[in-house]
Amino acid sequence: MLPISSHFMELFDATGAPRGVHLSPELWALVQERILPTLEKALYTLDPACRPQPEERPEPIADWETLLAYWDFTYAPTYDVHCDCCGQSTEDWSKDDPRKFRLRAANLGGLVTFQCQSCKALVLKKHFKKHVTVECKPFVENR
Repeated sequence: MLPISSHFMELFDATGAPRGVHLSPELWALVQERILPTLEKALYTLDPACRPQPEERPEPIADWETLLAYWDFTYAPTYDVHCDCCGQSTEDWSKDDPRKFRLRAANLGGLVTFQCQSCKALVLKKHFKKHVTVECKPFVENR
């Protein structure tokens, strides 16, 4: 137990259960830089809703346009996307405002991935020479 000081005070309720800690502005100024990252990490564990949203990368539209420019499949490209996890769907993902699905990747091999903006699931459209397969993978948070 720390000695009694006006700069640090543990707070308890009437039953003696711990309720919190009070730091003086002077003490906080001295320790904030070292303690705040640890507090934020612990807070995100206790209350994931307060975690900041990661900065979104721009959609790789140029990769999609490259795939379309070199399209040599036996069928026309499709723009519809459907999420099996939450039921979200669109007839043309590129025209939605706001986006229901964000383009995550597209390559010349025919793999196009989208992220559902509703449940964050990953929708994979795999284009083969004569057909398309679609997979939906639920969102899994990286820890």
